[in-house]
Amino acid sequence: MGDISVIFVGTGAIGLPMAGRLTAAGVATLGVDPLPAAVERGAQAGLRVVPSLSAAMEQAPGVPYVVVMVATPDQLATLVTEALTGHVAGQRWIVMSTVGPDAVREQGARLAEAGAIVLDVPVTGGVARARTGELTLFAAGPAADVEAARPVLERFGAVRTVGERLGDGQAIKVVNQHLCSVHIVAAAEALALAERLGLDKGAVLALVEQGAAGSWMLSDRGPRMLLGTDVEVTSSIGIFVKDSGLVAEAARASGADTPLLDAARERYLRAADAGLSGRDDSRVIDTYLERSTLPQGERP
Repeated sequence: MGDISVIFVGTGAIGLPMAGRLTAAGVATLGVDPLPAAVERGAQAGLRVVPSLSAAMEQAPGVPYVVVMVATPDQLATLVTEALTGHVAGQRWIVMSTVGPDAVREQGARLAEAGAIVLDVPVTGGVARARTGELTLFAAGPAADVEAARPVLERFGAVRTVGERLGDGQAIKVVNQHLCSVHIVAAAEALALAERLGLDKGAVLALVEQGAAGSWMLSDRGPRMLLGTDVEVTSSIGIFVKDSGLVAEAARASGADTPLLDAARERYLRAADAGLSGRDDSRVIDTYLERSTLPQGERP
């Protein structure tokens, strides 16, 4: 495939299929992920993965693109600190993580001061759409820079330009995650209600999901809510503790009233307290069905 064109940082549940879209298109890509299992998962997907950005930079000096899919604002800050020990001038950094407007502005400014070009492009659509290249990308940054990065971005899905300021993409994602947080909990509450009413949850799901009460989250998470706690993890309870927290923080900073979000967040925190942080986010239903027998843990 020739010289490496993209370093892709964060090869988790959604990052790995995204990186796979690049390699499938013939884009020379090197993955970065500190988890030991990431090397094996990457190999199975045809992606070489190294444990650190520094190692990747050594193997791909002058790489033009760095795509970032880390999980948290702290991880982004740590990554940027590591990057700044090397040479980033002229690189195009595409931050696709959900980290909130403040984090991307702060870390973007650090990178820009060192000569990097930074774009704020969080995504939505989940693992299934990451695999098919049908994510929605909320792209923010100077128009010329977004256009220059389009050949990479379009491998992942539909590019929606939302503004020229870093943080505009993250702000849209905050609204997106407000709705996702609430819709998952609403689906769990409704299916738990069906069971309490003596109904078959699967039959109820099939009846209501195509009607006025339907939602994408109901159709996507609902079937997993019918399964056991060990269902495949595509997005964890811990991620929604983090994301609903970012929404709550943005709401407080802007003076917005978000009682529905606050109620949903309490459910994710309750699930985390029950030891479910690493389980699929659909298992928030267990806070209604009281099925979790895992030990209590500390709240994130």
